[in-house]
Amino acid sequence: MEKPAYIHPLADVQSTAIGADSRVWQFAIVLPGARIGAEVNICSHCFIENDVVVGDRVTVKSGVQLWDGISIEDDAFIGPNVTFTNDRYPRSKVYDQPFDRTVVKKGASIGGGAVILPGVTIGEGAMVGAGAVVTRSVPPNTTVVGNPARPIARKDRPAGEPQR
Repeated sequence: MEKPAYIHPLADVQSTAIGADSRVWQFAIVLPGARIGAEVNICSHCFIENDVVVGDRVTVKSGVQLWDGISIEDDAFIGPNVTFTNDRYPRSKVYDQPFDRTVVKKGASIGGGAVILPGVTIGEGAMVGAGAVVTRSVPPNTTVVGNPARPIARKDRPAGEPQR
């Protein structure tokens, strides 16, 4: 039997597209156009804009903002205080439309405090180290670290299977 989504009473969730058994914790804001999959955990102090898609079984830790143009596929992990950007040349009151799409593929993990520039793809099963600054797309099953992020390992393995 499907459990309905749990929305903490102190969250501001305007979207009706929240999947079964998902949890949205206190002080999170989810705008009306956002689509959140099933069994997702959105931790406290997160902000999710309208043109955002979050797949199933995704974890978004505290302090993350998901801006328009970001897609997170199934089974991904977004660590605390990861910073996504969606405008390469930001100016006050000047908006490039459409925003560059940023995609986090299935089973990818992004460590706490990483910065993800707009228009990149984090490949399936990839790992972004804590504090890394991702300026280019990350190939599948590749671990990147540093500023700018550079590959340190590649492991051919199915997405979601832990590295040993």
